[in-house]
Amino acid sequence: MSVIEDSNTQESEGERSGGGHHRGHKHHRRTHRERTSKRGEHKSHRGERGGTSDTDQSSSRRRHRRSRKPSKMGSFWANLLASLLIFVHIAIDTVLEFGLGWYLGDKKRSPAISSDDQKLCTKSAVELAKLIRERKLKAHDVVKAYIDRMKEVNVSLNAVVDGPFMEALDEAKEIDEKIASGQLTEVDFTKKPFLGVPFTTKDSTSVKGKLHTLGLISRKNEKSLVDAECVRLMKEAGAIIIATSNVPEVNKWSESRNSLIGQTNNPYDTRRSAGGSSGGEAALIAACATGFGLGTDIGGSIRIPAFNCGIFGHKPTVGAINTKGCTFRTGKEKETMVVAGPMCRHATDLMPIFKVLVDPEMSTDLKLNEEVDVTKLRYFYIPSNDMPACNPVNREAQSLMFKLTRYFSDLTGEEVKQASLPGTEISGKLWRYWMTREPADFNKLLGNGANLNPFVELFKKIMGKSEFTMAAIYSLIDGLLPAEKAPLMEEATTKCSEALAEMLGDDGVLFFHSSPRTAPFHYYPLVKMMDFAYFSIFNVLRVPATQVPMGLDSKGMPLGIQVVAAKNCDRLCLAVAEELEKEFGGWVAPFENRN
Repeated sequence: MSVIEDSNTQESEGERSGGGHHRGHKHHRRTHRERTSKRGEHKSHRGERGGTSDTDQSSSRRRHRRSRKPSKMGSFWANLLASLLIFVHIAIDTVLEFGLGWYLGDKKRSPAISSDDQKLCTKSAVELAKLIRERKLKAHDVVKAYIDRMKEVNVSLNAVVDGPFMEALDEAKEIDEKIASGQLTEVDFTKKPFLGVPFTTKDSTSVKGKLHTLGLISRKNEKSLVDAECVRLMKEAGAIIIATSNVPEVNKWSESRNSLIGQTNNPYDTRRSAGGSSGGEAALIAACATGFGLGTDIGGSIRIPAFNCGIFGHKPTVGAINTKGCTFRTGKEKETMVVAGPMCRHATDLMPIFKVLVDPEMSTDLKLNEEVDVTKLRYFYIPSNDMPACNPVNREAQSLMFKLTRYFSDLTGEEVKQASLPGTEISGKLWRYWMTREPADFNKLLGNGANLNPFVELFKKIMGKSEFTMAAIYSLIDGLLPAEKAPLMEEATTKCSEALAEMLGDDGVLFFHSSPRTAPFHYYPLVKMMDFAYFSIFNVLRVPATQVPMGLDSKGMPLGIQVVAAKNCDRLCLAVAEELEKEFGGWVAPFENRN
């Protein structure tokens, strides 16, 4: 079962997650409880699963603690080791930040919008489509503005693999002519909700006639013969593809770097990682070089780049979107963590794009046309995944979680309950195990069909002769390490999945940290890589999760939060994302606007 903590434990839990909340938080909780108690009979357990009250749960926990009766000496050593581990994490993080910051030089950001024509590039995809339909904007002007912007920012971001596609201008011009001549009816506009809006997708997702390299030198000239299903659907909806974007080799790393294109830079600080594997997409979207993008996610590949680059990204329920054409998928895989999903600057674009992409067989289960009242949902949060290999959650991330929970407490009149899930402390192991159950063979994908010898590739790397990055070689070596024990991993997954489903039901939402810290410098994950487990646990559980930007930290890097719901409850994630955008502002431009 999930554990839902009494609100009185929130302070101590926050401290355990890596340093505690700021002063004044405890006072707020006290005054908030006083305020809510004056409202009369407070429905503290609306929709509680199993009818268990807070009093019952607190009593049960006290009995459980009494039955264990840990020795004072044992508790002392456990706390000492935990404190020592936090100190080691902070020390390594400090050294890496200083060393890599010195090595990579001065901070640089994405260039500002350079002309009045490019100002439209900040608009949402839905707004652009509306303006094109109403003849207030021409599709040709929109596409040209994005192409010009892409050429301008790619010099510093290095995010484009193939493109921009100049034939997109001809396609846009044809759309303008049809609108001007009245050839398109309201029915046509309804069938094509994104008519004339430019979009991009990652290189690993096939686009007919365009490069399909997967970041491999051995595939540098390979082109796709057909569109991936998600690309086909967006084209049918009227959107215009203008480029494909950079990925790590065969998508398996948290940075977008390969030996063919190089590394993609973060538009907020080009010394820092854009994330992976949809890093090229996130960088282009954040820098206003595309209307929106399509990503894929097997271990955070939509949400890590969305977090690093301060945009929205939705990882759907597994099976909601057909993945045919995404990294050689057939779309018929039954046991997989892979999903495709939308990435964009504005939360209001998420649902309209998602509706275009959803598999018709899933539409009924997802209930996307059902209105969501965010004031009537139940909310939970988890302060840390308690995984020793992850960094401790830093103070700015903790403060963000506090602000968010306080807002939804005030919005609903209910406490946002602190919770925990069994198994999150082994999130990395769970994901590693389930990756071995995926139909794709990473070794063969990396070798473009041939098996690679990790030791040979490592030796070649040392000699400067390898075609692969160190990250790819790490993954090859990982394949030689002892496998996770299947019975233990499957049992832990089942317990965690059942606990989450019981906690959330069909009206619950979980707030979960995106990462203990904001986007790291390039190469940082080669030393400390496990923070991705904050994302990958929801791939293991096959549930929907939306990455939401939540302003910038003291270094000017994007903060964010994951919004999680039960299977097929994607609509809850997307509705809460829109509410967060309204209250906290959403995407923040990585450049200063010029008047």
